[in-house]
This record gives sequence, C-alpha cells and structure tokens, in this order.
Amino acid sequence: MEEPTYDPSRPMPEINIVYQYKLVNCPGKSIVCVRVEFPPNASTPPHRHGGASASAYVFSGTLLNKMNNDPMQVFKTGGTWFEAPGCHHRISDNASKTEPATLFATLVLDTDVLERDGMDAIIQIDEEYR
Repeated sequence: MEEPTYDPSRPMPEINIVYQYKLVNCPGKSIVCVRVEFPPNASTPPHRHGGASASAYVFSGTLLNKMNNDPMQVFKTGGTWFEAPGCHHRISDNASKTEPATLFATLVLDTDVLERDGMDAIIQIDEEYR
C-alpha cells in the first residue's frame, strides 16, 4: 500500500480525554487516556506527543500508522503500538473512506506540562500544518 501524504481537506478525528490521573508512584507524572474517533477518510496532521510515552489500541476499524522513518503499518481492530517520547507520528489515518475507526491512546507525561498546556501537551501538530 502506498503511503498517503497529509491532505488538510480530509476530516480530522475527534479527540476526547477519557481519564486523567496523577501517578503517586511516579512523582511529577500523570497518565491520560484519550479516545480518538476517526470519521471515514479522516486524517491527523503529522505530530508528536512531546515528552510523553504513548501506547495505542485500535478499538474498531483500520488505521494507517507511520512513525519516524519506519515503514507505514496497517493496524486493525485489536492492534497496538508504542510511541517513545519525541517520536514523530508522520501518518495517522483512517484506512477506510466509508467506515469510522476508533483508537484509545494512553500517555504518561509530566504533570506540570499537562496542567499548563492541556490538550496541547497531548498532541503537538507540526508547525506547517497548524
């Protein structure tokens, strides 16, 4: 499958916080879970998650995913991946033009950054796509 290039005319996914807790066994860190709902043909601009460690679980549908310079991967329902701090998430697309897709992402990040920046701490879209 050919790697898509980001097209800003495509719909964006909806991102909502499911839960957020301070980690008492890791002072200064918080854990956040977000639900990312991709309408058909949705695409997220290239982005990073700052200093967060992130893991994702595909709850439904099929997603295209490319991180850093690794080959693009296709993740179906039940698929998972991990993003190390600073990872560049180059492709994050719904593979279907007709069916929605949903993922849950869990991020561990600095509490002070989360409290200061909110959603901007969770997803940092590349400057040229803002």
